Amino acid sequence: MRSQRLLHFALVLACLCSTACASSGPYVWYTALPQSEWDGPTGEYTLAVGDKISVRVYDQESLTTQATIRNDGRLALPLSGEVVAAGKHPSALAREVEVRLKQFIVSPRVTVNVEDSQAVSVSVLGEVGTKGTLQLAQPATLVQALAQAGGPTEFADKDSIFVIREQPSFQRIRFTYSAVLKNQRNAANFPLRRGDVIVVE
Repeated sequence: MRSQRLLHFALVLACLCSTACASSGPYVWYTALPQSEWDGPTGEYTLAVGDKISVRVYDQESLTTQATIRNDGRLALPLSGEVVAAGKHPSALAREVEVRLKQFIVSPRVTVNVEDSQAVSVSVLGEVGTKGTLQLAQPATLVQALAQAGGPTEFADKDSIFVIREQPSFQRIRFTYSAVLKNQRNAANFPLRRGDVIVVE
């Protein structure tokens, strides 16, 4: 089901890209991203759809739970309610749950651990050798995805490569192929997340 939704999202993007240039819409250059978008294998793990996590509340065993992050990026937790988890670090999610629990518990202490994670599934569209969905081993990087997709074709605009990301908020991140090849400002190692869509114009 998740792969079907990812494919549907990719097809919608393909239709949009066929009628309008991706660069005509709003985007952010990769060099302007906050450090949180770069935290990959050398930083704290970033939660994603499909991850199974445990949320432990000390001295409150009835509130301790295990759950899988749904396709909408959320979890349903006791007392805390619906919480957006995808795109956040475990420690950040734990702090958010603590804040929510303070109205019920004095000085709650929460830890979040990843029990099981899935392969990083991304889609590649546009002027590449092979379009479609890729299953990438972690850590997944932009250069890894472009290489598996066969790289840009001779018709590609190599100054217009976008990573489109839905979680935790929608954004379009722009790269140039030269920056990726030369690893300028660490462009080649940009960490991809499950559900990302790469568009090469």
